[in-house]
Amino acid sequence: MEGYKVTIKEVSRNLTARERIMFKDTSNAVKLDEALKDGGNLIITPADYAVLNIYNEKADDKEYENYIIMDTAGTKYVTGSPSFWSAFMEIADEMKGEDEEWSIEVYKMDSKNYKGKQFLTCSIV
Repeated sequence: MEGYKVTIKEVSRNLTARERIMFKDTSNAVKLDEALKDGGNLIITPADYAVLNIYNEKADDKEYENYIIMDTAGTKYVTGSPSFWSAFMEIADEMKGEDEEWSIEVYKMDSKNYKGKQFLTCSIV
């Protein structure tokens, strides 16, 4: 698509060409904001993750990042939330090299800085 380019900035492991193409295609990924729009939470058991740099000529902010998590069942989840990604990476970095399988609970919290607003975050379960 002209005026739109996705590059992989960071990945959890070396990917094959097929996997790189799959990670860059977010059209079939579950959007975390939409999955949690009615409240509640979501449990994800991560298998892989990636950070995507996106250039979109038609967007207000032409350059931005998306964060992808692939779960053990092959479902892709996408968000642009830096607060979620920061919490996720703290967990992922700590769990790197551990043999134990782990999952995260994704949920929204009320913002202390912006009344009436919420942000995405996660905790290990």
